[in-house]
Amino acid sequence: MFSGFRDAFKIPDLRKKILFTFFILALYRVGCFIPAPGVSLKALADSMADNSLMQFLNIFTGGGLSRMAIFGLGIMPYITAEIIMELLSAVIPKIKEWHEEGELGRKKITKVVRYMTLVLATLQSASLVVSFSRNTKYAILPDLTFAKGALIVFTLVAGMALLMWLGELITDRGVGNGMSILIFAGIIAAMPTETSNLVRAAYNRQPALLGVLAVFAVLIVMGVVYIERGERRIPVQYAKQVRGRKMYSGASTYIPVKVNTSGVIPIIFAAAVMTFPVILSQFIPSMKGFADRFVQGSLLYFVMYTGMIIFFAYFYTAIIFDPFELADNLKKYGGFIPGIRPGMPTTNYISKVVNRINLPGSLYLAAIALIPAVMFVYFGTSEVPIGGAAVLIIVGVALETMSQIEAQMQMRHYEGFLSK
Repeated sequence: MFSGFRDAFKIPDLRKKILFTFFILALYRVGCFIPAPGVSLKALADSMADNSLMQFLNIFTGGGLSRMAIFGLGIMPYITAEIIMELLSAVIPKIKEWHEEGELGRKKITKVVRYMTLVLATLQSASLVVSFSRNTKYAILPDLTFAKGALIVFTLVAGMALLMWLGELITDRGVGNGMSILIFAGIIAAMPTETSNLVRAAYNRQPALLGVLAVFAVLIVMGVVYIERGERRIPVQYAKQVRGRKMYSGASTYIPVKVNTSGVIPIIFAAAVMTFPVILSQFIPSMKGFADRFVQGSLLYFVMYTGMIIFFAYFYTAIIFDPFELADNLKKYGGFIPGIRPGMPTTNYISKVVNRINLPGSLYLAAIALIPAVMFVYFGTSEVPIGGAAVLIIVGVALETMSQIEAQMQMRHYEGFLSK
């Protein structure tokens, strides 16, 4: 693996992309330490110690939320905007047409997502200001006036816009998906503190559990890596072709269907949706009792989180994996699945395979996200740990980014590091 990274830095273009990505991540980390004006950081820290949901959200912001930093919202508003657009594409024909227009349609969708992100960021930052101003136990926003509140909202929204731009820069000029990389960096930055909190909680309850916890963590990581790289291969045969006076034999290949087809997106989508009740409760006080039930560790939280993960696993797979289009392309280029007739039978067969493999894949996502959380509840700690969801995101984003780097290395006749 280390030799693979060394070879990657030997390629000037790839080295430039990697260094550019690290530079953007450095700017992101700096922004997570610059607080918005008028915030009492000590009172905010004391308040977050009693709020497990805020601690959970803080992990995905790289600690920026605990400092009310300019990047304190993280990229969750952007992720939420993407969720809304994906949902609307299923009911609004115009948006569905944009999905089918290729690069031009993607630009239109991206533009709408940007505006929607700013609206959601404004609502979220305003809800934070309202929530903190109503907190009578901790003076998080002392001497708050409308002008000071508006300044805090403007700072957070401007930071969100800047962070969205930085993520797009990574996607266009760096390596990997920019938004996923930013989430990855935020979780990695939070790991030392959250891990120490977990170890301390386990030690206080039963020191012997530390060894079990370490083994369990290793098994989770190994299991995630193994399943993330697992796939079902659907064989494809191409018919013989006659060109001039020569006959060319048909090629054999396969369609890879991953066990976890949807990747880390369902976890991110589910986490974003779970914040909706809390945000709405800041503007609709009557919803506060309902929102309080979504505290991590409650039964309702586990049930809703599991349901959201499974739903988004199927939903997102249906969006990114179109069996009809795939079967049509196979027929167009002379390909077929042995034993299956071209056309609708091929579509039905591919759909059947994807649906069958998607069920264990979605259950795997839910298990990885929830089993560690159940253990942490057993430890009796109010601290929100990194958990399986974050591990899945870390491993998934790392594998995806390494695969992109490896593909570029192999294009330049270098051996990658994933295959070693």
